[in-house]
Amino acid sequence: MTATAETSVSRPAVAARNPALAIVALAIGGFTIGTAEFMTMGVLPEIAAGVDVSVPTAGHVISAYALGVVVGVPILAFFGAGLPRRGLLVALMVAYGVFNLLSAVAQSYHVLTLARFLDGLPHGAYFGVASLVAASLVTPERRGRAVASVMLGLSVANVAGVPAATWLGQHLGWRSTYLTAAALAAVTVLAILAAVPSMPGDPTSSGRAEAREFFGSLQVWLTMAAGAVGFGGLFAVYSYIAPTVTEVGGLDSSAVPFFVLALGLGMVAGTWLAGELASFSVFRSLLGGGISCGLVLVAYFFVSPAGWWLLPIAFLVTATGSVLVVNLQLRLMDVAGGAVTLGAAMNHAALNVANALGAWAGGVVIAAGYGYRAPALVGAGLAVLGVLILLWSAAVHRRTAVAAGRPVGATD
Repeated sequence: MTATAETSVSRPAVAARNPALAIVALAIGGFTIGTAEFMTMGVLPEIAAGVDVSVPTAGHVISAYALGVVVGVPILAFFGAGLPRRGLLVALMVAYGVFNLLSAVAQSYHVLTLARFLDGLPHGAYFGVASLVAASLVTPERRGRAVASVMLGLSVANVAGVPAATWLGQHLGWRSTYLTAAALAAVTVLAILAAVPSMPGDPTSSGRAEAREFFGSLQVWLTMAAGAVGFGGLFAVYSYIAPTVTEVGGLDSSAVPFFVLALGLGMVAGTWLAGELASFSVFRSLLGGGISCGLVLVAYFFVSPAGWWLLPIAFLVTATGSVLVVNLQLRLMDVAGGAVTLGAAMNHAALNVANALGAWAGGVVIAAGYGYRAPALVGAGLAVLGVLILLWSAAVHRRTAVAAGRPVGATD
């Protein structure tokens, strides 16, 4: 290979005056979405009182948001496949801000539920397109770190944005949280316009063709299934962290915020680690993350009654889980072929399925009388199933490579 060819291979796909600043702008969007998604849980009693429903009924607005994410990803990716990417990011974030404003002014439970559903629609598409843009701004060997940096915004939101928004909602009313999210969306729009380079769309790209290629790939389905199942283990314990700390660990309710903080810090650490591991091997990082998550969840089961000793285990639950998130994103981008927009976005649909699956499965064993420790074992089982699906994916890769007469190497 000549020096010229070597240089062209190592160059980023898109030139930017300051790629780091552009990625920060994209990460601000991740922070905005992460804050808006999780802050509802912190002010749920205030929301219930504000729209005159019970707390369990108010919890349906969280489910409505997750449903919006699942529905919105394929629709927006389908219609946005050929659109200019910076313009699409701006449009998605404008919509996100508008729907948060609608949430803030909702006068009834039904209007609020609809607003939260609509607000979930741009979620996955934003992260998908932002990941593609971030990856195109850096050299190929640094794309894992670039995508992880975008996802880091969501993780940091759980450490800083969500607690701050929760405090604000408790002192100024729950509507102030959604007004804050709308303001953050406006800041994101300005940051993207200022720092992200213009990126014309691919005029040959077709949403119909992308959908046909994407959903016709067995590797795509196996990767999404690995995320929807394997990542569910994290939510099986996250959803019930408060009663686990108080009823199993014997701690006062004042200890719960420290465990929530540990979960958030674990997300930050795991997202950073995922970017580093991805530069070596995306697929091996997925396997390692899945196995580690399963082992940590088993430890969670045994350590739960030990009070504060559970704190570092809670940190490791989200740290290992976050390694899966970033590398599943990269894996889907790799196996999607020409359907890059769908490949980058559908990861978030799969993860929201994991959210629902983990919380539901954990609730089933609790309702069956097995106690608040049981979801950890359910989560470990889900992690094992996720690893088995990944091994199935590797076997399919090897079989396809042999049939095509290609060398059988790493799946990524």
